[in-house]
Amino acid sequence: MTACYLARAGLKVLVLERRHIVGGACVTEEIFPGFKVSTAAYVTSLFRREIIHDFRLRDYGFVVLERNPSSFTPYLDGRSLLLGPDSELNHREISRFSVRDADAYPRYQATLGRIAAVLEPLMVTTPPNLLRPRLNDVGKLLRLGGAFAKLGLDAPAAIEIITGSARRILDRWFESEQLKATLATDAVIGAMASPSMPGTAYVLFHHVMGETSGKRGAWGYVQGGMGALTHALAQAAQGMGVTIRCEAEVVKILVKKGRATGVALAGGEELCAPIVASNADANVTFNRLLDPQQLPPMFLEALRKIDYSSASLKINVAIAELPNFTACPGVQPGPQHRGTIHICPSLEYIERAFDDARHGRPSEAPLLECTIPSVIDPTVAPAHAHLMSMFVQYAPYKLNGVHWDQLRENFADRCFDVLNDYAPNFKRSVLARQILTPLDLERTFSLTGGNIFQGAMTLNQLFSFRPVPGFADYRTPLKGLYLCGAAAHPGGGVTGAPGYNAAREILARA
Repeated sequence: MTACYLARAGLKVLVLERRHIVGGACVTEEIFPGFKVSTAAYVTSLFRREIIHDFRLRDYGFVVLERNPSSFTPYLDGRSLLLGPDSELNHREISRFSVRDADAYPRYQATLGRIAAVLEPLMVTTPPNLLRPRLNDVGKLLRLGGAFAKLGLDAPAAIEIITGSARRILDRWFESEQLKATLATDAVIGAMASPSMPGTAYVLFHHVMGETSGKRGAWGYVQGGMGALTHALAQAAQGMGVTIRCEAEVVKILVKKGRATGVALAGGEELCAPIVASNADANVTFNRLLDPQQLPPMFLEALRKIDYSSASLKINVAIAELPNFTACPGVQPGPQHRGTIHICPSLEYIERAFDDARHGRPSEAPLLECTIPSVIDPTVAPAHAHLMSMFVQYAPYKLNGVHWDQLRENFADRCFDVLNDYAPNFKRSVLARQILTPLDLERTFSLTGGNIFQGAMTLNQLFSFRPVPGFADYRTPLKGLYLCGAAAHPGGGVTGAPGYNAAREILARA
């Protein structure tokens, strides 16, 4: 992303990728013969509209396919809950559990939409420096306060949005456990947290700041898999003269007299440049690629405090037929197969699952979010087969008395057993599977601790505090060295925003 904007401004740009394929954790790979697997990231909504427009990404094959309905939650008692952009469907489905909640849901969505409209512009704003504020930094904070005031939110209400728990907000709006649990998944996705923990309210709002087909908060599939997005970006970059080298692992950032002067590759090659932008996380950038003696002690101390806690595990599954849910029977593509399939019957279920992780063990009854993109995009699987993505919580990076390489298969079996309780044909339909434990996410994508956001999305690691206070403007203590990935504001998700913002700051100083 940064390369595109720098090249458009006339700079000569080289992109170095450690793996055989560009895209980081947003890639499509043929893990199983004939299947186009979105190996890590698997759905889109938050990617910035202005980026799509600026580089005509649709001309390079970037297409987003809307999911309608967007979610399906089955229950063991034979009931189920479908939710999506259709307001009549939502009211009918929620009324099965609570007419009061069905009436309240449109107001809840409208409130989330108004809050998201305030927070979304911040994604492409350089955060103010709270340690050394300038006049325009004070102005940013005043404008933010004014925007919340226009929503009718006083200071306590605004603070709760940013610091509070998702469970408290959901309990205030709804009475149905089924609805609350389904909505709460957005608050804990990728986080080492339960819905009752402070800070999960913001994560809930973070996931409604995007859109698909003009619908706020809707998520979609990228046609051809998530790698079609980064492939389109790569083509746009190359069309502007950017050079991209794969299997070119950077092992060291070169520094001379307090300034980054280039990088060294694993084979010994050194490449010189006056500007170096890293989209690796802060731990990799500063602790692995630099000598700590080149950085100020206070900065190093702040780095040590970054929380990379993670409890996410991904299983990619090739299946011979679609899940036949007891609550909604059928192996032909239906509304129950189009969106995210939530296996989380109640908030207490999620809390218990997290409690296991808090004690260093994978959830006995894990929270599952399953998607089957082949139902909407048949290009990602062979005829008469389907592709499933299973995102699992909680699977803590740090285990108590056991190693993930020993536990991976047994835990994947446990996840399959859980889904099989709801769709009894699932296990026998499995053709192949790929398991990505938190340790595998770290090994494959250099995500410290397996954290998919390059650092927890908690209040002390957001906005002006990301990656550390005083350096939220994409700069680092070394001149010429910048962060341009999710380690910087606005954090995780396939948004393009960190790279967009970093390029703006680089060009302002170039």
